[in-house]
Amino acid sequence: MKHLLMIAAMALALQACEQKAEAPVKPVSLTAEAIGHFCGMNVLEHPGPKGQVITASYDHPIWFSSARDTIAFTMLPEEAKDIKGVFVSDMARAPSWEEPGADNWIEASKAFFVIQSDLKGGMGADEAVPFGTEDAAKAFVAEHGGVVVRFADIPKGYILGAGNETAAAHSGER
Repeated sequence: MKHLLMIAAMALALQACEQKAEAPVKPVSLTAEAIGHFCGMNVLEHPGPKGQVITASYDHPIWFSSARDTIAFTMLPEEAKDIKGVFVSDMARAPSWEEPGADNWIEASKAFFVIQSDLKGGMGADEAVPFGTEDAAKAFVAEHGGVVVRFADIPKGYILGAGNETAAAHSGER
């Protein structure tokens, strides 16, 4: 009988562990207190899409003045690697380029990005403009030029380099 109780207790403990799966990470609303990780400036002072990275190390988001800077954070070896979530502004739901929105976040891995468009990001550099749908990204390309790529296919050289490398020349290189 003692043996059966011990087995039952272990089974309950195992079941409880399985039920404690981590809740999905959610983005935080953009506020006037958000300071860009790389630039040290207020994120709202710059036009274009924004980004935030949620890590296990910090109890607050790491903010970025552009989607491109957000992506760069994930590529740089010296930055935190305990990333729990990467979110960027869904520009299809943004009020405007100047006001990218406070709560229209999309997981970067689910977004469609336009690179090589004629619009510049928050710090005046080439931008990787995120959209929640491929149709919205294509409509943006029709108006501003560029190439539609997925997060995993954004060329590392476009993000960390001068920004003029093409997606076709570096497809999949991250």
